[in-house]
Amino acid sequence: MNLEIRLASAEEYQIVHKIMLEAFEEYRFLEVPSSALNEPLDNLLNAMKQGLEKALLCFVDGEPVASSRITLKDTSIYFSRLSVTSHARGKGIAKAMLLWIENYAIENNRKKIECRVRASLPKNISLYERMGYIVSEEETVTNPNGYEVKTVVMEKPILETRNGKLDSL
Repeated sequence: MNLEIRLASAEEYQIVHKIMLEAFEEYRFLEVPSSALNEPLDNLLNAMKQGLEKALLCFVDGEPVASSRITLKDTSIYFSRLSVTSHARGKGIAKAMLLWIENYAIENNRKKIECRVRASLPKNISLYERMGYIVSEEETVTNPNGYEVKTVVMEKPILETRNGKLDSL
């Protein structure tokens, strides 16, 4: 399996959006469906043009199978919409993307990585915990569709690098 993870070009943002829609389809029938399912491509394009977000793409053997969005904050990186297509799951792709984000945090002198996860998705929370993330906050937010959603904020401090390799909690 040949895996490539990199920042998406502006021309590839439509692919990022398509992967997100496919990956989040499983959340359509939750009590409160994911707002990702009706997020317009323009939201992503506008955030990118304004420099607010960047997007990642992950390719397996040249096929785009995963994406995420990242926001550089003062001392941290916030990632969202981590998406792996259903046929590519269970192959370590999400973990590889999280490691890529950690290395990107180091390259950009950030001290921690943050994300927000629905409290009702223990499988996703567990994945992040296995990767060293901790729940730092529980909060109810109002999603773009106007629904209240219980979430947890998860974070992972970045310690240092040794010989160019990641050393994090």
